Amino acid sequence: MQLIDGKKVAEEIKKEIALEVDKIVASGKRPPHLAAVLVGHDGGSETYVAYKIKDCEAVGFRSSLIRYEDDVTEEELLSKITELNNDNELDGFIVQLPLPKHISEQKVIEAIDPKKDVDGFHPVNVGRTVIGLPAYVSATPYGIMELIRRYNIEISGRNCVVVGRSQIVGRPVSILLSQKGVDATVTVAHSRTKNLEKICAEADILVAALGSPEFVKGHMVKEGAVVIDVGTTRIPSKETKSGWKLKGDVMFSEVAEKCSFITPVPGGVGPMTRVSLLKNTLLAAKKEIY
Repeated sequence: MQLIDGKKVAEEIKKEIALEVDKIVASGKRPPHLAAVLVGHDGGSETYVAYKIKDCEAVGFRSSLIRYEDDVTEEELLSKITELNNDNELDGFIVQLPLPKHISEQKVIEAIDPKKDVDGFHPVNVGRTVIGLPAYVSATPYGIMELIRRYNIEISGRNCVVVGRSQIVGRPVSILLSQKGVDATVTVAHSRTKNLEKICAEADILVAALGSPEFVKGHMVKEGAVVIDVGTTRIPSKETKSGWKLKGDVMFSEVAEKCSFITPVPGGVGPMTRVSLLKNTLLAAKKEIY
């Protein structure tokens, strides 16, 4: 079994991005600029945005944080998005999800200019991804594909099962895996799938993206499989100062010994999600997609 070290790969990519930023600044241009819009005080969102700001500092990006309380109106948030769309000093921005229930997440996503949609959630970027055009690919699927590539994991012709069909991970990663030139044979499974355990046990590559802690047990994974664990669920813990710890969708203790490759939680897909956002922002600054 080989551990797929997302933290190590992310650090390598950050060094590559920093070199690109040095070239941009040396040519007389401003550094790439990423903004994050944070509504409310969700613990996970606060942590994630704080990491994004640190990541920007590490690679030489400029970063901005725009905060709103939970009671911000949808109109006010949409007005800010219009302002950010028209800011020529800003290359890309994200609106951190989830949002309060009185705000339509889909309306917010669609209000973002696709050219600045470095999260890759806008229907234009999703559509371009589906048909194989250059696009800002959503960060977690982008990170998963980069991990597979950098570990030289063979995909072509292999049976890949993606468990989970979210717009953010499951669906886009299934599309990327099945694209021409990647050539996996992909099954998308979910909570309503019949014989789910049997389907998982037949996978050469298993991507677990359900958001259900330790759902994938040892008997659901075949010998020699590649397992990508996307899950990051916070569960209460008396063992940590924070009072919680992260659990993946895979029961690591049972599954790891059967795998050829496996991502840990934390330290697997998570760091790659963050660095993929930096990659998209760099592409936006260089105007390489649009």
